[in-house]
Amino acid sequence: MFEQTPVIWPFIVFAAIVIALIGIMIGLSFVLGERHKEKTTDEPYESGIPPTGDARLRFSSSFYLIAMFFVIFDLDAAFIMLWAVSFRELGLPGYVGIVIFIGILMILLVYELSIGALDFGPNGKRILKYKNRMK
Repeated sequence: MFEQTPVIWPFIVFAAIVIALIGIMIGLSFVLGERHKEKTTDEPYESGIPPTGDARLRFSSSFYLIAMFFVIFDLDAAFIMLWAVSFRELGLPGYVGIVIFIGILMILLVYELSIGALDFGPNGKRILKYKNRMK
């Protein structure tokens, strides 16, 4: 019988308070902020130290492969922690599921080790051969 119109005035008041607060913070930082002009002030990533060299370094593709493996295994650790938290509620089907999950992880890890995907450092034997040749 009576239709209620949506009450919008609390939203308008909240938005006005937020806009006013943002304006006050930006205005105070402009008025009270430091004004200095030094040699490296306008440089990107200013830290007080003059930049040296080029920021565009080349990384080996194995670096990105290792980073991806880290993300994968990190997410897997999060899944295992979530399973551990709800261990009692999941029961036997949850246990079987996590055993299969960890088994697949172990197979993946053995495969990565077998193809040398985790060997991202220099070969120690090759370095020793080079040092012996230099003597």
